[in-house]
Amino acid sequence: MQKTSVIQKPKKGMKSNAVWGYFFVMPWLLFFAVFLVYPLLLAFMNSFLDVSMLQPEKSTFLGFENWVNVLKDPLFWRSLMNIFFNQSIFIVLSLVLGLFFAALLNEIKFAGSIFRTIYFIPVVMSVTVALFIFDQLAEPYGVIQLILMKLGWLQQPVFWRMTEWLPMPVIAIFSAWKWFGIQVVILLGGIATIDKEIYEAAEIDGASWTQRFFNITLPLLRPQIIFIVTVNIINGLQMFTEVWVQQRDIMGGPYHSFLTPVLLLYGQAFQYDHMGYASTIGIFLAVVIFVLTRIQFGITKFDREEGL
Repeated sequence: MQKTSVIQKPKKGMKSNAVWGYFFVMPWLLFFAVFLVYPLLLAFMNSFLDVSMLQPEKSTFLGFENWVNVLKDPLFWRSLMNIFFNQSIFIVLSLVLGLFFAALLNEIKFAGSIFRTIYFIPVVMSVTVALFIFDQLAEPYGVIQLILMKLGWLQQPVFWRMTEWLPMPVIAIFSAWKWFGIQVVILLGGIATIDKEIYEAAEIDGASWTQRFFNITLPLLRPQIIFIVTVNIINGLQMFTEVWVQQRDIMGGPYHSFLTPVLLLYGQAFQYDHMGYASTIGIFLAVVIFVLTRIQFGITKFDREEGL
């Protein structure tokens, strides 16, 4: 007996729907190919060349020389150290603020929407405008330093832009104030997914608010916290506007204290016309960001499989 196939051919209507689907997706695919894939491939090719932006036809092949030079460049490692220093402070501050306000707003029943609007104002504000406001507060004779001097915590004004280690902590404080609102939104969404019966059972057992927070809320927010930390590190590696507005120096100002990888890339590309070297720095950053993203996906997948 001849077997009959159970696979049915797609109907004409299904084919037409697929065509329309590709038609609507095509603009995004073109954007992705032209503005993301092509520049990445071009940067990868340029990383093996000594190429000038003004005379690209005179480029010469260097092999892995750019890669070796980047790994030997003390400025590159200083820029990474600055980012590590900055992010270690920023992530802790933003998470503490985000968790505190998320837990607080979750408990507020009256006028909660008003408070949600107030804390999110810095997020929607332009980075340049926010930096201008922050500078007025943190400058040597600004409100913050005047208060600290009256309290006796400072003997004299501090010109923090001219110091070796203060710029990155100050920028981290600014970033925590500017962006903690996004953390609050993500963490509030995570809290909303937690089964309320767990809290009710803990409350019946006599658990205090602090015990419920540290033993229920915090562990169950693990996926959101991992996501926030990963995204913050990736954004930190791409930091440019904050340091450029504060110190318009491609070398990062005194002691290279404002230097970041993207600022170093910008200087090598547009100040010294070393496009191959700048492309190599960009590829290094792309690799680091890819690795961090895969780690975040791996941890999230493991948590889902384990039911965490």
